[in-house]
Amino acid sequence: MAEKNLNKPNGLNNNKSNTIRSVIFTFILLCFAVLLIANMNKDAQQKKEVAISEVVRRANDPEGNIAKITVIGNELEITLKGEEKATEVSRKDGSGTLYDQGLVNYCEALEGEELKTCQEKYPVIEYKEDVNTMGIVLDVALTILPIIAIVIFLSWMMRQANAANSQSLSFGKSRAKLYGPDKKKVTFNDVAGNDAAKQDLTEIVDFLKSPKKYEKLGAKIPRGVLLAGDPGTGKTLMARAVAGEANVPFFSISGSEFAEMFVGVGASRVRDLFSKAKKNAPSIIFIDEIDAVAHKRDARGGAGREDEQTLNQILVEMDGFDNDSGVIVMAATNRVDMLDKALLRPGRFDRHVNVTLPERKDRLEILKVHFKGKPVEENVDLEALAKKTAGSSGADLANIANEAAITAAREGHKAISNKDVVEAFERVAIGPERKSKVMNEKERKITAYHEAGHAVVGHVLPDSDPVHKVTIIPRGATGGVTWFLPPEDRSYKSIYELKDILARAMGGRVAEKIIFGKDAVTTGASSDLKNVANLAKSMIVEEGMGDDTRNLVFPDEATGYYTITAGKPYSEKTAELIDSEVKKLSDEAAKRAEDVLKANKAVLDKLAEELLAHETLEEKELEPILKAAKLPTIAKLH
Repeated sequence: MAEKNLNKPNGLNNNKSNTIRSVIFTFILLCFAVLLIANMNKDAQQKKEVAISEVVRRANDPEGNIAKITVIGNELEITLKGEEKATEVSRKDGSGTLYDQGLVNYCEALEGEELKTCQEKYPVIEYKEDVNTMGIVLDVALTILPIIAIVIFLSWMMRQANAANSQSLSFGKSRAKLYGPDKKKVTFNDVAGNDAAKQDLTEIVDFLKSPKKYEKLGAKIPRGVLLAGDPGTGKTLMARAVAGEANVPFFSISGSEFAEMFVGVGASRVRDLFSKAKKNAPSIIFIDEIDAVAHKRDARGGAGREDEQTLNQILVEMDGFDNDSGVIVMAATNRVDMLDKALLRPGRFDRHVNVTLPERKDRLEILKVHFKGKPVEENVDLEALAKKTAGSSGADLANIANEAAITAAREGHKAISNKDVVEAFERVAIGPERKSKVMNEKERKITAYHEAGHAVVGHVLPDSDPVHKVTIIPRGATGGVTWFLPPEDRSYKSIYELKDILARAMGGRVAEKIIFGKDAVTTGASSDLKNVANLAKSMIVEEGMGDDTRNLVFPDEATGYYTITAGKPYSEKTAELIDSEVKKLSDEAAKRAEDVLKANKAVLDKLAEELLAHETLEEKELEPILKAAKLPTIAKLH
């Protein structure tokens, strides 16, 4: 899609103004330089002036020192004997010429030796035309250049005044970018995955292409389509694909671009945007991050707030659409719960399209799109990468593909290898390897047993995901990493699966306790304990999985979120009960992990030794070690 900015960016205007100022300043400096040079030249050419009578007297005197007299216009240039150039100038009066005063009559009637002697005694008179071109040019330049400089300066001042006036008038104009149909337009073929969302949006395209087909049946074209989903799932790309498929103008603007420090500007920009869209109908208006201006009005207060005036204007404009206006408003947000209810009702945003995180098959298609055009070795397994990246958005997958290309270039590879892809995935998922981090032998041993504890517990528990990889190489903010990859994508998790996740997360701290003593635990398990606390709290507050709070949830009344950080929408007694339930889940997880590790201490020791020797173990290397581990009866849940 070709991008056309309806309003020139301020940066371009500033650059243009700076260029004009520079040109004017340079021109003024040039004028001053010309004046200075002319003045110096004038001073250099200044000569001593003498009276015409003195010239006549000295010319008639045989002993005089005049060698030559040159008549130039109304001036006499006198060259003295023994000098190369004139040092005296006499201006002729209007009474006559030097011929009348007999300066050359002495030698005119003589011949031969007498003529030569006479010419040696008396000066020669030459006549020249006044051809002082440089002087004429300087005179003209000194007359015209100041006038030109003044005219340019006044013109620039008027232009600046007009620009300032235009800027003030355009302050309330929309800053939306217009994407017109061209060869580079985005279509649904450029959007991999999200088939359900594309199906809903295909009908919008059909509305724009063939509105009469629906009008005959009494159907009304939807006025608004709200795209909701996690960040990076491709909401903006979906909206541009709709415009590309329908081949209509696409006005794109962010919700924050309506906001301004001056009251009324946001509403003015909304009016201007909808006016432009109607003039270009059929067209699409796309407002990205609409929650920036469309949040709940009852949650913020202040009827005169600028953002609320902007929201009110959006509501009015969407209500004021004619059925045949041909303008559809699309908006994207990942905070639907924050939007005002008036915006979500039918007649405004009639359709809500959920743009979800891609499933495994969708992730594979997205990876193929992002690796398309890159040199890739044949052994690169994109299916394995799609399996690893559960929960990743399209933006995450694009980042992995880019990081893989960067890694290959850094390593000097001619094509992206499978090793480059794995490194890119781990870099994006956790962080880069900290090769500069050097651990002593004691720290390496603690880390090895810590990660082995995670792996053994996770392998043994029946509802845990399989162990994919274990490493004690520091990466990101961690000292080591144990990966668990689900065999397939799942929409729901049971209480048994969540409790196994809690137990394997406690496996590292418990392994340290068993090997090094209960008082020798380290800070290496801090992130594990935070994850346990958050998951346990979520199970109680959000999912109703407590023993004494089963089927009870405690949402935040203000935002609808199930968090306690924004306040406690329940009594102190209930808060104590929640804390008790969270502690019970944490203690149970630690107890189950301890039972598993004590029953499989030999496997724990073996795995730790292999990690100390090789630092990183893949799934195929872990399998022969972990197959000896067994689940003790006391650690079973069902």
